[in-house]
Amino acid sequence: MHAAGAPLVTAFPAKWPVNSAPRVGRRYLTIRCWTSLSNDTANHHYSRRSQQYWDKFYKLHKNKFFKDRHYLEKDWRSYFDDEIESSNGKVVLEVGCGAGNTIFPLIDTFPKLYVHACDFSPKAISLVKSHENYSAEKMNVFVCDAAKDDLCANVMPFTVDVVTLIFTLSAVSPCKMASILENCKQVLKQNGYILLRDYAVGDSAQVKLHDRNQMISENFYFRGDGTCSFYFSEAYASTLFQNAGFAIVDINTYCKEITNHSRNITMQRRWIRGIFGRS
Repeated sequence: MHAAGAPLVTAFPAKWPVNSAPRVGRRYLTIRCWTSLSNDTANHHYSRRSQQYWDKFYKLHKNKFFKDRHYLEKDWRSYFDDEIESSNGKVVLEVGCGAGNTIFPLIDTFPKLYVHACDFSPKAISLVKSHENYSAEKMNVFVCDAAKDDLCANVMPFTVDVVTLIFTLSAVSPCKMASILENCKQVLKQNGYILLRDYAVGDSAQVKLHDRNQMISENFYFRGDGTCSFYFSEAYASTLFQNAGFAIVDINTYCKEITNHSRNITMQRRWIRGIFGRS
């Protein structure tokens, strides 16, 4: 999907692999693909205590739950190949860095980068700083709830080339997402970008949560461990970013069928990927 009036992709192409979308079964179609931007879910128990539950999550799983994520290398490599050789390198901010499963592979691949990274879980930040590849010279890592804490308290305004939101917005209430994007705008350069990768409507995990009646609001659910997850449609993500003043460079939904042979089941996994420019 390329929004009408959006800038053409030239120096910043998204060379995403093309996968044919698996046929969506009837059960998936019972889940609505749109959520009102005005939904007030902030007072829900799991939404109010999201920081507490994510902190428990990282205390329990440490850095063993998520595999290292090489999304920037695979999804947006062409941008870094074209631009990373500048004398001062590029500055990247990851909002919602977790245990560092994205930032450490990123620095290994692009050693000239300077990385800011934050998370609202103090335990997650502790795990990042205890990582064997942590470097205070190349990284600025800090605790921050980007929905309410000013990012400019730790990052100079308008100095960041790229902000990454990788499975970050889905972890917070929909009513907080606009505040996060507005916060990101304050540190992004004029021609900077936000790179989004997150869960999409129709993902097999959403279907399970829906069937278990674990819905907080449309497309927003709580898991058994108390953490939350939102599932994006392209329309919702597009409206969210456009309302925040970003231009849509590109957006698509990546679909993949995964078969668990030991359990003899096939799962439909769906992720949304987007590039949004600060005008």
